[in-house]
Amino acid sequence: MEITGNKNVDHLRVGDREIILVGTAHVSRESADLVKEIIETEKPDTVCVELCDSRYQAIRKKDQWREMDIIKVIREKKAFLLLSNLLLASFQKRIARKLDVKPGEEMITAIDSGEAIGAHIHLADRDIRVTLSRTWRIMGFPDKMKILFQMLMSVGDVGDISEADIEKMKQADMLETLLADVGESLPVLKSILIDERDQYLAQKIRTAPGRKIVAVVGAGHVPGIRAHWEEAVDLEALEKIPPKGRAAGAIKWILPLLICAIFVAGFFLGGTEAGTDMALYWLVANGVLAGAGAIIALAHPLTILSAILAAPLTSLNPMVAAGWVSGLAEAFLRKPRVMDFESLSDDILSVRGFWRNKVTRILLVVVFTNLGSSVGTFVAIPLMFKVLH
Repeated sequence: MEITGNKNVDHLRVGDREIILVGTAHVSRESADLVKEIIETEKPDTVCVELCDSRYQAIRKKDQWREMDIIKVIREKKAFLLLSNLLLASFQKRIARKLDVKPGEEMITAIDSGEAIGAHIHLADRDIRVTLSRTWRIMGFPDKMKILFQMLMSVGDVGDISEADIEKMKQADMLETLLADVGESLPVLKSILIDERDQYLAQKIRTAPGRKIVAVVGAGHVPGIRAHWEEAVDLEALEKIPPKGRAAGAIKWILPLLICAIFVAGFFLGGTEAGTDMALYWLVANGVLAGAGAIIALAHPLTILSAILAAPLTSLNPMVAAGWVSGLAEAFLRKPRVMDFESLSDDILSVRGFWRNKVTRILLVVVFTNLGSSVGTFVAIPLMFKVLH
């Protein structure tokens, strides 16, 4: 292997094949200009871009939101993943708008410049849904809540960010930048968001077709790509969604059984009055807090009612969540229109827009109702135990 170069461009070799690795900032006009210049000068056989197929389609197919089936998203339990993806897009779009550039302009430029010279376009990044799913799967409930609020808090003013700040951002991945506070307390998060993708990118770039290849990636990935350049990387292993831990799977079933056992104990040991009090605590804690979550999401009144009624029952059923019920109710009661999908890319630029757009509001209903129901469960259990004493 041979590595030469300076600043944001590295030249790597694999046998008689040349790879020109260009490190960029995802919202930098300077990076877009550099990419265009290198591709037009080098005229590579292949242009690799740090995109997965879903993000590539988002760039090339502007009206893809119109084809989204929001009910299917809820049924497939992907509401949080979609909301996370939109929050990440919002973070990038707001910085890009402040600097008057297109988000991902360097990737768009790489694709357009590559196609203009007849180069093959090679997608080198792991699917964003896999990355977020792997991240979500390894986190416990407190970390999930922390990451959710960290991402929601990011939907606001990006502050006095300048071109110089953007150049500093070249040293970090966009995901890492947004989730920096969480990453400090959860090192495994960095492993999935950055280290695994460094390995993935290195393998995809190294095995791309062509004798001369220009690879355009976020500069924060360049050191990792170089570090893993000569390693054999198992892409299938990096694309797998790890199964839920045995403890988490067991708790999902044990907790409802425990709650049912508490009810039975209440009736046998404390009589009808104690059992009734327990049932009341359970209904109120679960129902009210799930309903409060739906209210926070500004759900339809009937959606709020569905959350209140569903939560006490779904909390005892490991296969169903209160948020799925309320999310489906909201989708039927306030069915998103074409204009909601068309305005989605603009609405995610503000907090108000997330709550105003019917698509994102449905996702918020799912997430906040589930959160309220979960909190309600842990509030109700000690109150129920108290009845036994």
